[in-house]
Amino acid sequence: MNFRVRPVNRLRGRIAVPGDKSISHRAALFGALAEGITEVRGFLESEDCLRTITAIEALGADVTRKGAGEYRIVGGHREMLEPDDVIDCGNSGTTARLLMGVLAGQPCAATLTGDASLRRRPMGRVAEPLRLMGATIVGRADGSRLPLLVRGARPLHAIAYDTPVASAQVKSAVLLAGLFADGPVTVTEPAASRDHTERMLRQFGARLEIRGRSITVAPGDLHGVSVDVPGDVSSAAFMLVAGAVVRDARITVLGTGVNPTRTGVIDALEAMGANVVQGDVTQEGEPSASLTIAGGPLTGIIIAGELIPRLIDEVPVLAVAAAMARGTTHIRDARELRVKESDRIAAIARELGRLGAAVTEQPDGLVIEGGQPLIGARVSSGGDHRLAMALVIAGLVAEGETVVEDTACIATSFPGFAEAINALAGGAAVTVEP
Repeated sequence: MNFRVRPVNRLRGRIAVPGDKSISHRAALFGALAEGITEVRGFLESEDCLRTITAIEALGADVTRKGAGEYRIVGGHREMLEPDDVIDCGNSGTTARLLMGVLAGQPCAATLTGDASLRRRPMGRVAEPLRLMGATIVGRADGSRLPLLVRGARPLHAIAYDTPVASAQVKSAVLLAGLFADGPVTVTEPAASRDHTERMLRQFGARLEIRGRSITVAPGDLHGVSVDVPGDVSSAAFMLVAGAVVRDARITVLGTGVNPTRTGVIDALEAMGANVVQGDVTQEGEPSASLTIAGGPLTGIIIAGELIPRLIDEVPVLAVAAAMARGTTHIRDARELRVKESDRIAAIARELGRLGAAVTEQPDGLVIEGGQPLIGARVSSGGDHRLAMALVIAGLVAEGETVVEDTACIATSFPGFAEAINALAGGAAVTVEP
């Protein structure tokens, strides 16, 4: 499926984005492990998150869909069933990596696979600490690529592990495995990554201690709770950047998660000169707020260091903002982008370059010379949902029409994305190409 994008001069409105992808995954997995009933509201019914639902059902959890985004999960109270078949994680790295941590502590074996993109993504960084804890993980590329067989052990060995990169997925897998260890398990990161797992572990009753960048979990049971999933700030980022780059724009994104470990995109846009106003702030569970942005001049900045883990998924759309800004934007310390759904560093440079942006690829990031007019062209997402949506936003400010190829992948995180853009544009800015 391809999208044809027409430039717009005006974007106005108040919208809600889908539920947070990271929190939805965790709510399902934690509910499957917990004793009793977990009620989830605002669950993101995207392809990726529904893979997690299918996976926990295969492992014995009782899942009832009560309505749009509402799920009742009755878990197996720590002990899951051995699945009858291979668990297909589709394109979802979060499903695969967090499940590896869950399965490491189960007295059974399960095989995980995924689509062609996920089978290329590295799993060794998760497998290594889980093997140190006593799990058996074998598969392609010396057990570092899907498909992988995970054979759990109980109890696992307690470890103190220093992660080589700031990765919420690695950290989460080890902490989840730590629930089944013979003593406290500690994970220390080189920089802070998103902390949804820590927040939710506490919500479900786990004993957790945080000291700086070290998180320690004690083995023990989880208990079912109610989880309200806020809007996904990674999805909101596309609307915020659209509001920043379209000349006559004022957009409010309602009920968006503003967890400080995820709001690097807001910090970056404000540093570029955008005015992002937060309202209706709530602090219960995961913090949320309405976010309002209006179009205006942007200036190039440096995005690097500890800011990178807080906006790693938003780099593709921030690159569009940088292309429209005055001056030069440097994105550094983002080598992790090369092992996402695509090599995002190479893909951003290539595809924005086709639109006329001056983008230079670096080993760990990008240099973007802003102020070059974008010209409509035919570009491709390469099956990467975040790149696809970023290219649509670029098409809104390019001269002439832009065709974005391979846009079906957008459903993995933001069902209804095109409809949301069209609602703000007041017309058919984005159409499906026949």
